[in-house]
Amino acid sequence: MTHKPDSMNPAAPCGDEEHSILAGVFKAVWIAPAVAVFIVVLYLVLGHIRLSQMGYGFLNSLCYSAFIGFPSAVILTWISVKYTERFPRLVIAMQTLALLCTATLGTLAATLLLRLVGVFSPAQLWPEFRASLPFATMITLVVGLGISSFETMRYKLQAATLELRTKQVEQERAYKLLAEARLSSLESRIHPHFLFNTLNSIAALIPSDPARAEDTVGKLASLLRFSLNAQHSGLVPLGQELRVVRDYLEIEKTRFGARLNYTIDVPEQLETVSVPPLAVQTLVENAVKHVVSQRAQGAAIQVTGSNTAGLMRLEVMDDGPGFSPDAITPERGLGNLVARLELLFPGQGRLEVLRRADNSGEAGKTVVRLIFPVK
Repeated sequence: MTHKPDSMNPAAPCGDEEHSILAGVFKAVWIAPAVAVFIVVLYLVLGHIRLSQMGYGFLNSLCYSAFIGFPSAVILTWISVKYTERFPRLVIAMQTLALLCTATLGTLAATLLLRLVGVFSPAQLWPEFRASLPFATMITLVVGLGISSFETMRYKLQAATLELRTKQVEQERAYKLLAEARLSSLESRIHPHFLFNTLNSIAALIPSDPARAEDTVGKLASLLRFSLNAQHSGLVPLGQELRVVRDYLEIEKTRFGARLNYTIDVPEQLETVSVPPLAVQTLVENAVKHVVSQRAQGAAIQVTGSNTAGLMRLEVMDDGPGFSPDAITPERGLGNLVARLELLFPGQGRLEVLRRADNSGEAGKTVVRLIFPVK
């Protein structure tokens, strides 16, 4: 008898849901007069037949139930649908008052009907009404409020269950996106051009700088391992993420040499903050792929981080020509990262792309910024 919470069907407008519930309830109003007519017919047909006291008691109870039960159900449903969300603390008092009214008026209507069919004399009308009213009122309140409370708890349980299932679906989707990010990262690592260039760089370093060649092999292994084994929680410490970023940039530096310059300026106290795995690395890789590798003069990449009022800001800045946020596709790379931010930090995580003027005012820099709450 209570209003079903909006969260149970987020696709359906609240107004349409209320209208359908009320329409169905008010269609049942005809049941009370139909039952009353049925009782009258029974009394007329059985007027010449001797019934037991139990038989007459059953017909009387059926009459009272018809005039009290159906109006109570209709009015309780109407009050619940219209006012549960608006006045959650007053709705019980409203329902109680409505049940007292239906019990009183229903008892009076049933008593009058029984008088018309000759169950008792005119002199017994008011005594019968006064005798029946307390019992009818008690039954109406107990049954009405009991069912109303049960329905309220049932719908709250359904709402909680739906919310839990929704969170589980979102979590599964986040894990799927993370797996896609890992796969995309791994694919980029083992792409023939990247892998061959890295191996060629290692081979070229072996005669002249074997220590650096060995170090590059270790960085490549670490990068591949992290791509495969990112934590299943969906978040990793920022310090771990930055180590992967440094490994990636050092590997690429063996390939591009002086064309790639980078700085990582993140306060040490932020290294324990949890971030989406491969988040900063994805931004850095985007800069290397679309700026450093596309220009003869290469580019300078700067990674910065800050924590302001509980919001983490991670920026990757380069001196490339920039790009429009509309160019981000949802399948991989930055698009996948945007989707993960929305799932991990609903309504609070986002990716921004902007142009920042250089200090000299001659050239601009592209800034890709991640913003999400600190957990």
